[in-house]
Amino acid sequence: MSETTVRPTHPTPAAPQTPTGARTAVAEAVIGPLGLFTVLLGAALPLIDFFIVNVALPAIDSDLAAGPALLELIVAGYGVTYAVLLVLGGRLGDMAGRRRLFLIGMAAFGVTSLACGIAPTAWTLVAARVAQGAASALMLPQVLATIQATTRGPRRARAMSLYGATAGLSMVAGQILGGVLVAADVAGTGWRSVFLVNVPVVIVGLVLAVRAVPETRSDRPASVDVPGTLLLALSLVSLLLPLTEGRAAGWPLWTWVSLAVFPFAAVAFYVMERRADRLGRTPLVPPSLLRLESLRRGLLMVVPFSIGFSGFMFVIAVVLQQGLHKGPVAAGLALVPMALAFFAASLAGPRLIGRFGSRVVTAGALLQAVGIGLILLAVLRDWPALGFAELAPGVAVAGLGQGLQLPVLMRLMLSDVPTDRAGVGGGVMITTQQSALALGVATLGSLFLALAPTAGMRDALTVTLLVQLGLIAITALLSLRLPRVMR
Repeated sequence: MSETTVRPTHPTPAAPQTPTGARTAVAEAVIGPLGLFTVLLGAALPLIDFFIVNVALPAIDSDLAAGPALLELIVAGYGVTYAVLLVLGGRLGDMAGRRRLFLIGMAAFGVTSLACGIAPTAWTLVAARVAQGAASALMLPQVLATIQATTRGPRRARAMSLYGATAGLSMVAGQILGGVLVAADVAGTGWRSVFLVNVPVVIVGLVLAVRAVPETRSDRPASVDVPGTLLLALSLVSLLLPLTEGRAAGWPLWTWVSLAVFPFAAVAFYVMERRADRLGRTPLVPPSLLRLESLRRGLLMVVPFSIGFSGFMFVIAVVLQQGLHKGPVAAGLALVPMALAFFAASLAGPRLIGRFGSRVVTAGALLQAVGIGLILLAVLRDWPALGFAELAPGVAVAGLGQGLQLPVLMRLMLSDVPTDRAGVGGGVMITTQQSALALGVATLGSLFLALAPTAGMRDALTVTLLVQLGLIAITALLSLRLPRVMR
């Protein structure tokens, strides 16, 4: 039986169907288990590819003679483009059909992954990564918007919990998978396999999406906000690009000019969006959407959480490979306890939320702090004999705490977003998360790399972990302001 069913909600005749089903009323489309699996697969791919290169960078440098600045661009080119275009991707899905944009984005992701995998030079790889980030920005917002539009009540709560679990696991699994693939050197492909592995996965995903993902779109599609899009792009690029590229490039003049542009671009973006909202137009990021308490408070929490998460993942990959001289497999497998604990917490999360409400998030932050504290003690006690056994307890407890936070926050942020704004709401949430992930690599990563040459990797890692503990404390305090009862 097909995974997509139609459930009439009123006695009036249904609108005629187009061949793609684009006229299906938002409230009538219902996604089945196979369709949900397919869109979650689409959610996993972009997040995996943000982290999968962390353990592949030394091999890329050796093969393509990239150098520090280009290695940073291989990471930043993907992350910045992805963050800049996410809200626009959500808007286009609301307008043209989310299933259609999901298919286009997934196909483009497969093509650009192939381009990354066969890139002959470092600059070619940078260009392919930029294009891959744009493809991700088309695909990922459609996942959340489709879930919002095709589920209700307890089914939506379960689907959002699964989305949050998928997001967290993908970020950890990306680094594990990257290490295994680089070491496996499949058919002599070396680091290229971390990109080429996406191609068969995308082909399977496209086949499943055509069969099982229903078409939905906004009842009130709005035209693209061109000035808002350009100003948002300028704001994010002027902040993220110099922060991610500046250290490796030696902080040239353009990085400082760019950072000086950021506050003016951000203020201009907010003023223009607020004006468009007041005039009854549909801005790219409606300020009225940010008046939703659940979305606003969730966004405030996801920023320090994501900065700490991505900074830790980047730094631990550098420490294990360059500081402790572990191979890519050891660097990846060191995070297996985190992935397993995250998965277990994600499964238990919905049941715990029903009993304890948002205090689950607070407990998760405290557990994460304990885990990072255990890692810090292991670093101080066991360096330079730090290995899997010494890291495992702290990594596992930290993963348990993260698994109690991220899925709940994802569910909370979109709980009150209207269905016809699902694409925009999802785009805002993912843009905030992605920008914070990029900031984590740029800030905590740069701090670590700046300290390591003089203080040594042990002390640089210690300082970085202490900063992360501060970010976790902020997350815990903010969690106390969440509504106690979760819907």
